[in-house]
Amino acid sequence: MPGDDSKLRILSTTDLSGIDIPLTDVVNVVEGAYRALADGTSVTPPKLTVKPADGRSVAYAMLGRDGTRAAVAVKTSYKHGLKEGRELQHYYTALTLYDDTTGLPIAMMDCGRIGALRTPAVSALLARECAAPAARTALVIGTGTQGRLALPFLLTTLPELDRLLLYGTHPDGIAAVRERLAAHFPDRALEVVTELRAAAADADIVLATAGPLTPAAVEADWLRPGTLCVLVGYGIRPSTLHRADRVIATSAAQMAVTGTDMADAHGRLPTVHAEFPQVIAGRASGRAGPRERIFAYNSGLVVTDIALGHRFAELAIARGLGTEVALWR
Repeated sequence: MPGDDSKLRILSTTDLSGIDIPLTDVVNVVEGAYRALADGTSVTPPKLTVKPADGRSVAYAMLGRDGTRAAVAVKTSYKHGLKEGRELQHYYTALTLYDDTTGLPIAMMDCGRIGALRTPAVSALLARECAAPAARTALVIGTGTQGRLALPFLLTTLPELDRLLLYGTHPDGIAAVRERLAAHFPDRALEVVTELRAAAADADIVLATAGPLTPAAVEADWLRPGTLCVLVGYGIRPSTLHRADRVIATSAAQMAVTGTDMADAHGRLPTVHAEFPQVIAGRASGRAGPRERIFAYNSGLVVTDIALGHRFAELAIARGLGTEVALWR
């Protein structure tokens, strides 16, 4: 990609919104990023976190290097108003990419769409590797950013799913989930559920993507043997983790930092049996038996943001999108 050592290309939300990328391509890019990490060609140190004592906000900084693309990047994320409704929250996330072959900057971009695609793709890969072989019913909890593409991505990796359940409390969010599902899989039906315990008991896969104010709180004893629980946001209780037969994490170190709300009364988290990059690479097992209850923690890794962000940057630059700023002049 072209570059200039005095200029930085800025790719806005609007720039990225016009770029179409198939769900299968997103899954392939994300899976490739995990394989490179497992092979040791990519590097992702633990994220840094800052959160004030009153819990009003949370900020993260993540540095990584994608060995496949020879790209280095820094991602920042800041959310304010954690105790407020979604409409009162402020959220900003950005990714800055550098070409580690030429030493030139590639782009700085809004990372909102990248995260909105990357995270459900990771959940779908977790489901592919860790769900029971006979899994047919998926329950998504939450209708925010991560909930809206959860089912299309699940169907991309597990097309044999035949019952799609949704629990949500925001009418606009429920409508958005319907719209996204219809756009990608127009022949598939959505069931909106109000009895969460009954829905959880029917589900083979429970994907918790809700915000911190959700009333949803699925307990371990609601689940049948063989259920996979994937935690992205909120909606399932710590018992689903502590009573799981097997725990998978995208990163055990990140789970220790960002998963403290799932700790037991003594502040402890269970042992992680396998990290997901090793599962993807076939060096660890996501599931040992059909009746195992699996808990999977999807905290996201910056190498997946780098890989997907790099692809978006390629497409955007080819179209002449973005604004070049003489930042270092």
